[in-house]
Formats: sequence, structure tokens, C-alpha cells
Amino acid sequence: MSAVLGTPVPPTWTTGSTEVFKTGTWRAALPRHIHAPSPCHQACPVNGDIAEWIGLARAGELRAAFDVLTRHNPFPAIAGRICHHPCESACNRAGHDAAVSICRLERHVGDTALAQRWRHAPPAVERAGHVAVVGAGPAGLSAAFQLRHRGWRVTLYEANAEAGGLMRYGIPAYRLARDVLDAEIERIVALGVELRCNVRLGTPDDFARLRAAHDAVFVAVGAARPRRLSQLDYGEGWVLDGAAYLGAVNAGFRPALGHSVVVVGGGSAALDAARSARRAGHRVTILALETREQMPAQREEIDEALDEGIALYDAAMLQSAAKGADGVRLSCVRVRRERAPAGGWHFDAQPGGEFAFDVDAIITSIGQDPDLGAFAGALPQHAGLLGVDAAQATGAPGVWAGGDAASLSRFVTEAVGMGKRAALAIHRSLLGDGADNAQGDAEAVVPLAAIATWYHVDTPRAAARTLAPDERMTGAEVQCGLDVAQALAEAERCYSCGTCIACDNCVAVCPDLAVRRVSAGGYEVLGDYCKGCGLCVRECPTGSMKMLEEVR
Repeated sequence: MSAVLGTPVPPTWTTGSTEVFKTGTWRAALPRHIHAPSPCHQACPVNGDIAEWIGLARAGELRAAFDVLTRHNPFPAIAGRICHHPCESACNRAGHDAAVSICRLERHVGDTALAQRWRHAPPAVERAGHVAVVGAGPAGLSAAFQLRHRGWRVTLYEANAEAGGLMRYGIPAYRLARDVLDAEIERIVALGVELRCNVRLGTPDDFARLRAAHDAVFVAVGAARPRRLSQLDYGEGWVLDGAAYLGAVNAGFRPALGHSVVVVGGGSAALDAARSARRAGHRVTILALETREQMPAQREEIDEALDEGIALYDAAMLQSAAKGADGVRLSCVRVRRERAPAGGWHFDAQPGGEFAFDVDAIITSIGQDPDLGAFAGALPQHAGLLGVDAAQATGAPGVWAGGDAASLSRFVTEAVGMGKRAALAIHRSLLGDGADNAQGDAEAVVPLAAIATWYHVDTPRAAARTLAPDERMTGAEVQCGLDVAQALAEAERCYSCGTCIACDNCVAVCPDLAVRRVSAGGYEVLGDYCKGCGLCVRECPTGSMKMLEEVR
């Protein structure tokens, strides 16, 4: 037919290239490279760039990993010890073999930074505004760090003799060594933060004067007022508040409690009180409303406490306590937790579930509330907390709040995240930028199904290492960190979800040679030739490619 039309058919290929055949017109969808949030990033209380800093650690660039980590959290060595690590529950690798040990990797980076005496970079600019931060706990220190990093003058006002808040006065040294706490706080103060301890706001007039003397205020006074059980007489010498007990023990004092002690409560603070009493030589029992699986304390805390010889009565409620010849007789009953119609939980006593036992002292650790008397009439309050919006603003001009004074999320890293959010909002406000510049993630969270898991060798998660129970009673840190080899192996387990690792898989597997590296870094898809088969997306080991439908 060609000869009839006057177009001879060449006996051999004469064009020298297949580029003349632009087969991209065949496709219905085009692949593209993306940077998408990992599930761990979304779950992280400070929205840390976890895939990025683990990638740097995997490459042996620990200093760069530290710099990325501390964009969001100035306490990597602290968080690596005490964070409740929701990132690990969200980790995609948990759906394949076991979650990456993100928390202990963070500790490794943080401990390396302390050993190498790495510092935070000084502010690039100095600004005229002066911000007051009330409370030098995790929320206040986080806000101070973020604000000072951006050049603002910051003064931290702390009611106690030393900074740290709950981290110092609530968490025992066997969980958080004091040299680690001191060093990470000092690194923040060294940026030029003014720290004024033993300064307590007692009245609304005190707060009004502070507010008038500063351009903005962040309130993070914590929750230091213990809740009490109505069935106990706290005037008796054998009844103590858990917070007061921990404060005394962490300051080096050991209240005389007799031989046997019961701690009422099931949260981390109750476990801290119980384990501290055990280290003080007491026989210790924990009485918790929840079952062991429902207790709000972290699983490893409960396991470690039981290893240390602490007894547990779970799903049980104290009914009464009375002094007797053999000590204090506790009358208790087994309970079942039920969902309340109006929300929350209630606990129903079980018929025939009554039991009793004797102790010498009772420590109650059932939660704490903030003392907000100094802010009465000045800041909105709701259900015993300072009212705040998503940016931690109170609604009162120039005042933000966070931490335990404004939230029931009683975790250190949650407080760090609130301090960060408030600082960014204060920064925008002082710059005169009234817009909400909080950046949402443009892409959806990367699911496990998007990861080509066959490129990742099955490897076990690094085993948790702790001191033997008989070695713990000296007060030494219970949990051990990762060594260099373990940290590197654990970093290798990370899928780097949503973050391109420049592996060239997309180039190698494309049947049309339609993906190529570009000189500026990264890749481009040649639309003239890509047929949209999706093989490159399927073979991406990090889930950092996706197909984009083309409508024509």
C-alpha cells in the first residue's frame, strides 16, 4: 500500500532513535514523585520529621539527624527515654514484622549529642519583642526554645528552685537521669533564654503586671494540685499524695512509711510512686481500677514494676481504710469498667468481689489538676483547664497556654508539641502576620500497601535491654540505650515512608526509559514516552510515587 501511495518502505531502520514514537499518548494516568507524610510523622505529638532524621542516622550523619530532630523537639535524649511513642503504634513496619524502635533511636541520637556536646545554632536574627513563658516544664521550655531560635527575647518564670517541671519533680531518676535532664535544659538556656526561678504568680494582679511588661505570654504552669479520694482522711500520717511523695523522693528525701505501702492508681505517676517506694525498701502493692491491659501506664512500666517484685490488684476499687492493730486495713472490691451513657467510664462493683488486706501507708496517685487562681477573670477556663484553640491561643489578647494547664493529654511530648504550636503562633503574631500559616500535609499519609516491602529484608526489631531487677534498686536507669551497631541496624529497618531515597528503582524498572534523574536532584517522568503502566509506582520501596489520572 505504501508503494501505491508513493511512500517506499525502508528495508532497515533509518531514524536512529525511537524518540520519534511518542507513546505517552497511550496512557490514562501519569506517575509522579511525591513527598508524603509517614504514619509516624502524623502520630508524633511534635510532628517530627521522623523519616528524614532516621534516614540521616542510617547514613551515619548523626549531627544532621540531631539538627532535624530538634527542629521540633529540643529534648531528644529525654523523649527517647520517657515518650509514650505513639509513632511506633502507627509505624507501617508494624504491619509487616515489627515497628521500628523510633523512641530508642531518638535516645541514641540524643545521647550522642550530649556526649559530643552539640549545641543548638544561635538565632539568625535578634528581634525586639519580649515574651514571658510562665512555667519551665516541658511545654514552657519547648516554647522558649522555639521563640528564642526565631530571635525573640524570652524570659522563663519558674515557681520552683529549678527548671524541668514534671520532668524533674515527677519523673524519677531511674527513668530519666538528672544529668541528661540538666544538659538538655542547659542547652536551651544557652541560646540566651533568661531563666528566673522561685518566681510564683499567686494572684491575678501578679499576672496582670507580668502581662503588661511583655509583648506576649505563654502560660504553662502544669497541674500540681493532686486529686484526692473522698474515702480517705489526708490528715492522717499514713495517707500521702503521690505527687508530694515523688517530689520528696526526687529531692533526696525518703518519707517514713513503714514496711508495706499501697499505691492507688494505674497511670504512669502511680507506677513511678510505686517503683520509687520499692527502691526505698518498702513492700509495695498497686491498686488500680483498670485491668492490667486497660491501665493508662505504659506496658513496659507495668512489666518492669512486676519484675521488681511489686504486687498488683487490678480491676479493683478502694472502699474504705481504717487504722487497726496490724496497720491500716483496706477494704476493696473487684470492679468492671463500663462505658457511661454520657461518655467516659464508670466502674461497677462485682457481687462477691470484696477483699481486704493490711498495709502501713497509702499513697494516692489518681491525677492532678492545675491551680488557675492567678488567671481568674483574665483567661477563659473550662472544666478546670485554660481554654485554648488549635494554636494554643486563649482568646485573651497576647496570651497563649499549653501543657497540663490546658490539656488532659498528660504526656511530656504532648506538652512539648503544645509549646511548639504556641511559639509558632506567637511568632506570627509578633511579626504582624495574622494569617494562619500552619501547613497541612498536601499528600495523604502513606499506607503500608504503597510500600514495595519485598525490597526490605526481614529483620527483627532491636531487643529492649534493661538492668536486671536486683541491679535497679540503686536508682540507676532501668532501660538501656542502643549501641552504635544496634542503632544502625534499627535505622536500616525504617521504610522511609513517603520520602524518596534516590534508589533508582523507578529508572531501572521503567520499560519505556521514561524516568530519568535530573541534575538538580530527584527525578522526572518524560510524559512523551510514559505509557502509564504504573510499574515504577508498584516497585517504589518508600511509597513516594503515585499515579495521577489524566483527563483529556
